[in-house]
Amino acid sequence: MLNYYSQQVSVDLGWEFYGPVIGMLVLIAFAVPVWVSLGLGSIALLFVTEVLPLSLFGESLFDGIDAFALIAVPLFILTGDVLVRTGLSNKLLDVAEASVGGAKAGFGSATVLGCGFFACISGSDAAGAAAVGRMTIDRLVAQGYPKPYACALVAAGACTGILIPPSIAYIIIGLVLGISASTLFLAAAVPGVMVMMAIMLTNVVMNRIYGYENAGQGFSLNRWFSVVVDARYALLVPVIILGGIYSGVFTPTEAAAVAVVITIIIGLFQGTLKISDFPKMLESSAKVNGVILPIIALSLPLAQTLAALDVPQAFVETMTSFTDSRTALILIMIGILIISGCFMETTPNILILSPILLPLAREIGMEDVQFCIMMVTALGVGFITPPLGLNLFVVSGLTGTSVLKIAARSGPYVISMLTVVLLLAFIPELSLWALD
Repeated sequence: MLNYYSQQVSVDLGWEFYGPVIGMLVLIAFAVPVWVSLGLGSIALLFVTEVLPLSLFGESLFDGIDAFALIAVPLFILTGDVLVRTGLSNKLLDVAEASVGGAKAGFGSATVLGCGFFACISGSDAAGAAAVGRMTIDRLVAQGYPKPYACALVAAGACTGILIPPSIAYIIIGLVLGISASTLFLAAAVPGVMVMMAIMLTNVVMNRIYGYENAGQGFSLNRWFSVVVDARYALLVPVIILGGIYSGVFTPTEAAAVAVVITIIIGLFQGTLKISDFPKMLESSAKVNGVILPIIALSLPLAQTLAALDVPQAFVETMTSFTDSRTALILIMIGILIISGCFMETTPNILILSPILLPLAREIGMEDVQFCIMMVTALGVGFITPPLGLNLFVVSGLTGTSVLKIAARSGPYVISMLTVVLLLAFIPELSLWALD
């Protein structure tokens, strides 16, 4: 049906499939039928951004949109599914535990570090919350953590999914604002690690106050080497992804395609993945993509409409008429992002708010890249704040613990993440040091 529809459009409208077709050819070249995962979301995206404008106006309204970059979104989501089904996520958690498990509050810190490792491959926070939560929450409770707090720790740690490259959120905001995803990935490396370290430090402080956990076995170099060797294939995946992107060998989309192939090959080679697992993996990825891509399809024309109506310029004029204080305007932007993150998912927030807030950020002298890093980090707080709090609902579904109880224990992590947001907003070097 999709192929027939595409052919008809091509014949009737003379449409050049410059982005989506190239992306699909990349997938076919790697012999991965992930086009199934694009599903109705891709059809909606292509229709709204290309077919409809062509039929009405004879040209695309969104020629500045890099459609090829969008292919990275379903690919990274699929990579996360493969990572879990092959058991490679368990290997990454073993490395995290061997690295920091001997310290006080060691397993809690290992849980957060495991979330960071998972983020380096999947680019999705909800996937990280589900994958790491299944493996760690019961063990955290056995170590002495109250279950609501253990759930809050996993939910907070999983926020690194959109903060540590490769991140789907950075792909989308780069797409909307015309900034290279590779540039944003490079700029986000230090801020992403800062958030992860802030969450780990907060857990250590909470442990010192309440005495939840004491270290088990101390750090052993021999054990660490043994675990790293056992997890060598799992560690190879983030090394290839990030190394390829940062070295310029891959674009983020190409890196995502390579990641899918490598994880599938490793799973088949180790016998942890079977051909019969593919339909379930693709179905699982399709469900997630079916939520994200239609949002993009509908939000892009909205963003273009706002720009055509000069809404961003009017917003800048309104804000600057209230105050010309740079500090006050930055705090206003952060407040808008935090409140929006509490009520709306990251993708629509990025697509709707970034074109409006970027002109204000430029007006007060903030670099585009710094603004993107600050915005995504601020929106990341929304994953552990009600009423939306996606990660809260994910871990609640895993454990049956009340969302409100988990949210109540997430307070210290909200404060620690907000601290990082303020640092990123007022210290440009934290985002721009690698780009000079």
